[in-house]
Amino acid sequence: MTDTMRAVDIEGGKGPISALHIGHVPKPTLSGSQALVRVKAFGLNRMDLLQREGQYPVPPGASKILGVEFSGTIEELGEEGGGKEGFKKGDEVFGLAYGGAYAEFIAVSTHMLVRKPAELTWEECAGIPETWITATQAMYLIAKFAPGKSILWHAAASSVSIAGIQLSLADSASAVYATARQDEKCKFAVETLGATAAFNSTTQNWAEEVMKATNGKGVDIIIDFMGASYFQSNLDAVARDGVIVNLGFMGGTKLPAGVDISAFIRKRCTFVGSSLRSRDEGYQGKLRDQLVEHALPRFKDGRFKILVDKVLPWEKIQDAHRLMEENRTKGKVICTITQ
Repeated sequence: MTDTMRAVDIEGGKGPISALHIGHVPKPTLSGSQALVRVKAFGLNRMDLLQREGQYPVPPGASKILGVEFSGTIEELGEEGGGKEGFKKGDEVFGLAYGGAYAEFIAVSTHMLVRKPAELTWEECAGIPETWITATQAMYLIAKFAPGKSILWHAAASSVSIAGIQLSLADSASAVYATARQDEKCKFAVETLGATAAFNSTTQNWAEEVMKATNGKGVDIIIDFMGASYFQSNLDAVARDGVIVNLGFMGGTKLPAGVDISAFIRKRCTFVGSSLRSRDEGYQGKLRDQLVEHALPRFKDGRFKILVDKVLPWEKIQDAHRLMEENRTKGKVICTITQ
C-alpha cells in the first residue's frame, strides 16, 4: 500500500472553483482511537465553499482537505482498536470528521462513525452526518425544543432545514414554518416535507406572514442561516420567550442603521450563535449518539428521508461546487469516488 492518495486539492491553497483539482497528497496516519476509512462518497456543505475561498477557519489539527461527511469501508484501525462499537476492518460506515473527506482515505475517530444500514445507499449515508447532527444540535441542545413548540426553518431546501423540518414534525411541533427565496422551494417545503406553511422571502414580507399565521404570537424557535439581512425580521417574528439560533451569515454580518433591538426586552427573546465543527469530540460524539438512537431507526424504515439532489463523480468537483453556489438545489450534493 502506497503512502500517498488522491484528494481534491486547491491550487494556491485557496481560490475560485477553477482552483479545485484532484492531486496526490500524503495518506493520513492513525492515532490510537482512529480508523482509516476508504471513502465511497462524500457530502458537500456550504462551509466547503467558504473554506475553499479562505474564509472558514479550519479547527486546529484538522486536515486541510475539504469535507466533513462521508461514507465508506474501514481499511485499518488504530492501536486502540474498534472503540466501544467494536468496529473491524471491512465494516461499512458513515461518519463526521473535522476535515479530509474529499479524498480516497480519511482518518477519523471511531466514536464519530456509524454503521451503514443495508437499507441506505452510500450516497444517502454520505449526506447524513453534518446536516442531521447540525439540525439536532440547533433544535435540542441550543433552542431546547420540546413537543408543542412552534418552529421556523429558514433556507427550507437546504439540507439542514430538510432534516430539521422532519425532526420537528416527528417530535410533535405545534407548527413548522419555513422560508425560501423561490416559490418552487416553498412548495417543496410544504408538499414534500410537510411544513405547515412556507413563505417566499423575496416576494413576501415573511415576518408579517408568520405573525398572521400564528395569530400575532410569533414562533417559539427560529433557525437562521442568513445573519444580518434577517436580523430585524427574526426579532419581529419570534414569540415571547422565543429563541433565535444563528448558524450562518449568508446575508452578511453588518447590521444596517435603524435596527430595533427592543424585542430583546419586550419579548424576552434570546439570540444565540452556534457552530458544530469547532466543538470538541466529546460534544460531537454525544450528538452522534443521539442521531443513532433517535434518527437512525427512522432512516431504516423510511420515516425520515435523506433527499439527495445530485450525485456527481468526484472528477466533477468543480461542477458540484458550482451547483452549491447557484443555490438551486433541494437537498444534498454528493460526490462518489470510484477506486
